[in-house]
Amino acid sequence: MRVGVLMGGWNSEREVSLQSGNNVASCLKKAGYDAVALILDRKDRDEKRLAARLKRARLDAAFIVLHGGYGEDGGIQTLLEKLDLPYTGSGPLACGLAMHKGCTKLVFEANAVPTAPWQAWHRKEFKAAKVSREIRLKLPLVVKPADSGSAVGVSIVRKASQLLPAFRRAFCESDWVMAEKFVKGVEITVGVLGHQSLPVVEIVPKNDFYDYDAKYTPGKSEHLIPARLSSQVRRKARQIAVSAGESLGCRDYYRVDMIVPASGAPQVLEVNTVPGFTGTSLFPESARAAGIGPARLMRHLVSMAMRKKSKKGKQAA
Repeated sequence: MRVGVLMGGWNSEREVSLQSGNNVASCLKKAGYDAVALILDRKDRDEKRLAARLKRARLDAAFIVLHGGYGEDGGIQTLLEKLDLPYTGSGPLACGLAMHKGCTKLVFEANAVPTAPWQAWHRKEFKAAKVSREIRLKLPLVVKPADSGSAVGVSIVRKASQLLPAFRRAFCESDWVMAEKFVKGVEITVGVLGHQSLPVVEIVPKNDFYDYDAKYTPGKSEHLIPARLSSQVRRKARQIAVSAGESLGCRDYYRVDMIVPASGAPQVLEVNTVPGFTGTSLFPESARAAGIGPARLMRHLVSMAMRKKSKKGKQAA
């Protein structure tokens, strides 16, 4: 089987995507696939050009490792569906909902998925004085771009004087910015493969929080499996992870990030529909803890992508 690994892209997460993509291509080859690396750049913003490129590659399936932007907002998924090319992960709508954290929050609230209080502003309506009057949340806050990943542009605001600089930093990454109540607690992540949650991973960053540096620099964070939580809390977190993904319509595989406060249910931060596969990434690590090695994981993900094509064929017949 010829599997194209789509990586790169044209946003701030390009380098991370390239790391993930190279690892995925290597694992696919070890799993017996003919893996073809397709590195996307700004020229591929022209969908006709990209569609022609994908057709020339004569792929049987696409493995999406494009982080942020076009890779996670439903853009590449929509194009692949038009081309009738099977691909890994969730569909366009689920990706779009998960990518925009404001939309994610609305879905969570409608489905009783526990999440922290929040507010959002668009660039056009943002004015410092206006936000100062409108903001209902008390410090400390987390201010972040609503539709980017890898903690790019994220700030923890502990003083009022830090609020405006935090918004300006976040607006450098997105037209939408969110303020979210800071929840003190244990940071965890739960991968979901198919309909089953993987072991809970506790994240212990060496930095102030799990920022870009802590995520991708070896030694800047510890990943503890199992998390140092009671079995009851871990079980609850795994249930919430599946509920969060299903509420958005996610499928096949994704990762759910949460904070566990001293009391109360784990609070969902976000859902990642294209988890990373770098040397420090959490999803493959939790899969290994469940006894699923890299080659087996690749076969599982590609087979799920191909099953979607089989179902489409049956429905058409």
